[in-house]
Amino acid sequence: MRNSETSLKMPNFSHIYIEDDVSDHENTIKILSHFKTSKTIKISNYKEIFNRKGQDFVLQKESMKLVLAKKRDGFLYNGAEVCEDFGNDNFYYTASIMNCVYNCEYCYLQGMYPSGYIVVFVNIEDTFFELKKMLSIKKNIYLCISYDTDLLAVEGITGFVSKWMAFAQQNDNLKIELRTKCSNYTVFESQLPLENFILSWTLSPEEIIHQFEKNTSSLQNRLNAIKKTMRMGWRVRLCFDPIIQVDGWQNMYEKMVKQVFDEVDGTGLEDISIGVFRISKDYMKNILSKRPNSSIINFPFTCIDGVMTYSDELRQEMIQLVYKEVEQHVSRDKIYY
Repeated sequence: MRNSETSLKMPNFSHIYIEDDVSDHENTIKILSHFKTSKTIKISNYKEIFNRKGQDFVLQKESMKLVLAKKRDGFLYNGAEVCEDFGNDNFYYTASIMNCVYNCEYCYLQGMYPSGYIVVFVNIEDTFFELKKMLSIKKNIYLCISYDTDLLAVEGITGFVSKWMAFAQQNDNLKIELRTKCSNYTVFESQLPLENFILSWTLSPEEIIHQFEKNTSSLQNRLNAIKKTMRMGWRVRLCFDPIIQVDGWQNMYEKMVKQVFDEVDGTGLEDISIGVFRISKDYMKNILSKRPNSSIINFPFTCIDGVMTYSDELRQEMIQLVYKEVEQHVSRDKIYY
């Protein structure tokens, strides 16, 4: 039986690599305090470890190592076209951590990165500095802070979500989305709800979670966290995205949506996102080499403008099935697909 404690348990991190430039950083010291038995190894640049050739991403995910580094450039990125901007202008994302403690079989990160190790850029204050400069130029910014990792899942060792909430509180022309598959909500109990901070949960049928979203929180635990944060007054978004084609997917997703709205008041949600599995053609090629036996990755996808996804017919069928169920509980103007 999986539970919230199991889903929040950190990897052992038997080895921790530390860049010389951040060895004395306060966030480095904080993180190391959680791993007192780990072997620490000094390095000059995280790329020495992370960008090595011939690494086995899948094998490394089974025995992850931690790298503590300094981010020197690329503090903000333009939002990708395959990602929903929810009608916001100036859509960006940022990556204070590379890779995720979870191990979802369909995750695009395994096509994007050469290594399965976790890199934490401890100098998050430099990201805030660069973002502050951009906020002085832009009228407003919509920023996703948890695309290339699950920040909430490692909040206990980094404290980065708390830091982002404090920054959002000081900059009302910034809107932040925190995407997660985690059931940890305790960090939100110590902070009054922020109008410009959206908590966004990715939801999948329990069968999909159990088989393909290794180490993530169960659907029920995610729903428990959603209900509790909504009662606190936080703005909550639900993402039925990506919808995955597996045998019996129709019944799985119908049952899941019913379970969700049996417990969650749809009228109190910020909005809903619906989308099918889609990934860059180049990333897909890399993933296929790493997971040649994956049933969901080896599906006969269609390539549309460099993006691998399901055929038009199947894609519409999948979206419409979920949309039909969702619109019974949420007004249509709150549903994005």
